[in-house]
Amino acid sequence: GTHGQAVWADLVSAVAVLFSGVCGLQPMAAHSGTSHVVGGTGALPGAWPWIVSIQDPWEAGTGHVCGGSLISAEWVLTAAHCFLEAREGGHIAMWRVVFGATRLTQPGTETQVHGIKRLLVHPCYSSLTKRNKVVQLQLDRPMQCCYYVQLACMPNGWLRVSDLGTCYNSGWGPREQEVRPMDVLQEAQVCLIDLNLCNSSRWYCGAVHPHNMCAGSPQGGIGTCLGDSGGPLVCKDKSAEYFWLVGVTSCGRGCARAKRPGIYTSTQHYYEWILEQMGLYWTPRAAPTSWPWSPSLSASTPLQRPSPTPDPPVAEPLAVCSCSPSLIAPQTEEAEGVQFSWSWGQITGICHCTSALGTRPRLTDTTTAV
Repeated sequence: GTHGQAVWADLVSAVAVLFSGVCGLQPMAAHSGTSHVVGGTGALPGAWPWIVSIQDPWEAGTGHVCGGSLISAEWVLTAAHCFLEAREGGHIAMWRVVFGATRLTQPGTETQVHGIKRLLVHPCYSSLTKRNKVVQLQLDRPMQCCYYVQLACMPNGWLRVSDLGTCYNSGWGPREQEVRPMDVLQEAQVCLIDLNLCNSSRWYCGAVHPHNMCAGSPQGGIGTCLGDSGGPLVCKDKSAEYFWLVGVTSCGRGCARAKRPGIYTSTQHYYEWILEQMGLYWTPRAAPTSWPWSPSLSASTPLQRPSPTPDPPVAEPLAVCSCSPSLIAPQTEEAEGVQFSWSWGQITGICHCTSALGTRPRLTDTTTAV
């Protein structure tokens, strides 16, 4: 009957999602918008299928240290400062990356656990200035995507973040400082806050860098805390049912204080660096006047990544780095079988998933980077 046909259509659609290499989807979550990290509520299983729990077995409890986001079958994007102590201790080979989890103390059959093969810190990360706080983790083997594990969508320079819809952060961070991480994944709806306001004298007083974003609530009560670091800030595309990974949880002052929103690293500013680490970087050319695919396709149509098309430069000028471009000569060191990569002679901060970067084509070339 009609009901049976509808059920079959839904099943076919779900299978297509899993094996089409698309990103930013929530196969398990018909997101109601009522789920709200500090001030948040427990997330449903599979609600944010790209989030990972990065765990150190030497830590008490579940070992959760930071969050992260799956951006391809072998790569996770997270925050650089999460690994400072790990590098000093030299036991990063023991760390694990947990996918598909909601309750950390009771992982289900949908949970997958991987090790870390390589840890690549941005060459200009500074723990003092808190600039360029991004790191990529290469997994010990490719991920298998499923209903509970999906790729996040990485925005290139053509996406205008201010035009996106509702934004959310998620993580296992505690509700207040000096408390252990939460057992159940928390989610919170947050507002993007203008960078000028965030940097004003009564807020962060100029401490927020141009490659950062601020998100939370001006009144406080909703935001990030310790343990949320490295986790995703995602915003929904207004034209389709998927989310963009626009930020990596970086830092803040206290937990969800008034006029102290969470500070995130903008993923757009590091798009080319991320591609380069994955071996997907191409030499920029002049920007195209039109996109090389049919404009009749709707934004929700599952698409494979098109042939490499140059993106406009969105990253901060290299002048923000403490090292000259000519002096950036990545070095590697192996600690217990795990390769570390850094520059300038110091640790600068240390299913079928597609191997390409999780991203989607935009159907217009009139937008500019934020």
